Amino acid sequence: MDQPTPTVYRTRSWTNRNRALIGAGGLALLLVGYGLGRWQDTPSQSPAAAAEQRAVPSSVPSSVPAEPTPTTPAPTPVKYQVLQAESANELAGIQAQDTGDEGGGQNVGWINRGDHLRFDNFVFGDVPATKAKFRVASAAGVSGRVQIRLDTLDADPVGELSVSNTGGWQTWRTDVAALTPVTGTHTVYVTFTAPDDSEFMNVNWIQFDH
Repeated sequence: MDQPTPTVYRTRSWTNRNRALIGAGGLALLLVGYGLGRWQDTPSQSPAAAAEQRAVPSSVPSSVPAEPTPTTPAPTPVKYQVLQAESANELAGIQAQDTGDEGGGQNVGWINRGDHLRFDNFVFGDVPATKAKFRVASAAGVSGRVQIRLDTLDADPVGELSVSNTGGWQTWRTDVAALTPVTGTHTVYVTFTAPDDSEFMNVNWIQFDH
């Protein structure tokens, strides 16, 4: 009896090729599924957020420099004028005379204890005055004291010095008194005191300093 011929002739190699194709198809499906899963796990970003991210510069300074603090300029010291003794607003018990001191002009003399000079509205400024220079002369046998008071005749002295014999009534010397620091504008009193009522000194000028 003759054997019937099959409608499709399947060989071993054809079977192996089909198996390989099926395996490759399965691997491809697995990779596609894995890619879809990763895409779904990635958080979505709105267009506004994406635009904001693009707008941020890649390099941002870590800190912004602070504005410089304005500084107040230091006050300028006043250059004090020389107070000529004979030009005081008040000469109490004191008289002016021609002077033999350098620069000429006049000085004041016949000074006893209890006499005073007064200078109105003297401007010391914002930088404190710390000393006063006196141009003095004396032929007296006693020493007296010169005192500086502010605003009233009986105020406590802010400075004083002792004046001794200079060698003559027109033999001049510059003595310096230390001051309690003084600022602002004041009436300045120069007062005199001595052990007795005898005349004890002459004054040519006074100058405050820093």
